[in-house]
Amino acid sequence: MLSEQENKRYSKQIILPEVGLDGQEQLKAARVLVIGAGGLGCPVLQYLTAAGVGEIGVCDGDVVDVSNLQRQVLYTESDIGLQKVVVSERKLSALNPNVKISTYRFFIDSSNALEMIAGYDIVVDGSDNFATRYLVNDACVMLDKPMVSGAIYKFEGQVSVFNYQGGPTYRCIFPEPPGADESPNCAEIGVIAALPGIIGTIQANEVIKMITGIGEVLSGRLLVMDTLSMNTHVFHFKLNEANKAIKQLPDMPQHCEMPVSTISYEDLQQMMSGNEPIQLVDVREKEEHAAGNIGGINIPLSSINDSYHLLDPARSIVLYCASGARSSRFATLLVKQGFRKVMNLNNGLTHYGLP
Repeated sequence: MLSEQENKRYSKQIILPEVGLDGQEQLKAARVLVIGAGGLGCPVLQYLTAAGVGEIGVCDGDVVDVSNLQRQVLYTESDIGLQKVVVSERKLSALNPNVKISTYRFFIDSSNALEMIAGYDIVVDGSDNFATRYLVNDACVMLDKPMVSGAIYKFEGQVSVFNYQGGPTYRCIFPEPPGADESPNCAEIGVIAALPGIIGTIQANEVIKMITGIGEVLSGRLLVMDTLSMNTHVFHFKLNEANKAIKQLPDMPQHCEMPVSTISYEDLQQMMSGNEPIQLVDVREKEEHAAGNIGGINIPLSSINDSYHLLDPARSIVLYCASGARSSRFATLLVKQGFRKVMNLNNGLTHYGLP
């Protein structure tokens, strides 16, 4: 039942005959999980929160980077370095305190997908890579949950709804993920600023339609939009029953390998003498660190899984080891966990004649 304040808040939606009070109460009772709080996730989260969806889950292990601000309009410069789900929870709760925001401060993978998705009615995929899309699709098929999918590339966007009321799945139109050399690296391609807002808003609209039972859901249809020409096309596809027989989730890499910046010892010294706060980390074993180091804290590569909490994603992190190999591996793992200000001492300590 809606409160007096909720009736007033949602009045422009309630007066729509297709929605009405019953539809608004259905929205309030619904639980929607949004995978990814990036370009697509931001408008999805904002509009579903504004529309009055009762509970919204947000899953993302990333932090806000300055390069996100061109299109991820939920964030501002003051949020740089903070976890996206933390910022999302704060801002969405301020937008509509009637909505419960549940956060998952990690990336979805085969170890957590089923347990997380099981608690929601609808899943919105706002991820930026094929591996995650196939993983989320397969989990939704196994749990019989509808999935609202969006994808963007430069000036083009796509939207469809999969596994809706026994309908086609993602694999019915895209049977297998492309090879590594057949798809662009998500760190290398660009996207026009407004495109994620357009596609993400359409995704949010599909969610509202499904919850309230109105309109024609984009099931078995793929909407493709070219924002340069403003041409739209709808491609129809059918269910392949074999794609419903999924018993196990794929164990695929979930994120793009992002390049890690390197830094020379001279530049490191200059950085340390400046005003920017940094975290210097020796990733060698304790015995090696004790024998000689250039300062900072010691977190061996072998214990990284238990040590992420020791690092501050808001600060620049500079890693070092003897040759640069272990620190490079450490840096890659940090990037996958959502750390963005990560640098590796180029060629390691021995190159500079250091201990």
